[in-house]
Amino acid sequence: MRYETILFDIDDTLLDFKAAEEQALSWLFQDMGVEPSLSVKNAYKKMNQGFWRDHEAGLLSRQDLLDNRFRLFFEQYDREVDGPKTEARYRQYLNQGHQLMENSLEVVQQLSQKEELYVVTNGVSATQHQRLEKSGLAPYFKKFFISEEMGVHKPMKEFFDQVFAEIPQINKEKTVIIGDSLTSDIKGGQMAGIDTIWMNPAQKAATIIEPTYQIRELTDLYQILEDF
Repeated sequence: MRYETILFDIDDTLLDFKAAEEQALSWLFQDMGVEPSLSVKNAYKKMNQGFWRDHEAGLLSRQDLLDNRFRLFFEQYDREVDGPKTEARYRQYLNQGHQLMENSLEVVQQLSQKEELYVVTNGVSATQHQRLEKSGLAPYFKKFFISEEMGVHKPMKEFFDQVFAEIPQINKEKTVIIGDSLTSDIKGGQMAGIDTIWMNPAQKAATIIEPTYQIRELTDLYQILEDF
């Protein structure tokens, strides 16, 4: 099957968010006087992932998440911090992280010669724009769809309704979304009625959310998309 329109998630699909997050957390925790050990970072990540799951489920607003996650986290270490100010400091550090996933720039360059590429991300607008520009990925996309700018987020159907409304002459049967999150990218694609490709380098078992395809690395896309 040939696809004409490809929707790409960003974090841990094209850009190595884990590497950027590790760097940003190390700098932030040092600023706050907390040793950036593996156990401390893992505790933060577990709490943060829970907050994002609540956000995806519509139980927590994005603004409440960003304003309070560091305040609540540092309370565990007897540190009283201003949530929004700490978030802003973390965001400055995170914006500097634009490490590419393996082969991502090459794959995007190749695909953009024959397909229409779009970014679909739940990230913060300023952060995602800056990281896409610095990584060199930005010129290969027709448009960035970022949840903060849209007022809705993946996997909400309303997110994809806005995306489809802004892509000229879109054919949903020839549209596919590629991402690393079953609950955000794959579920969202299914709810929107398009095919899905799960970026699954660790070969995790799928849950009740079954993608159309799975890949271990981005170059596997060539076999799925054909003619490359």
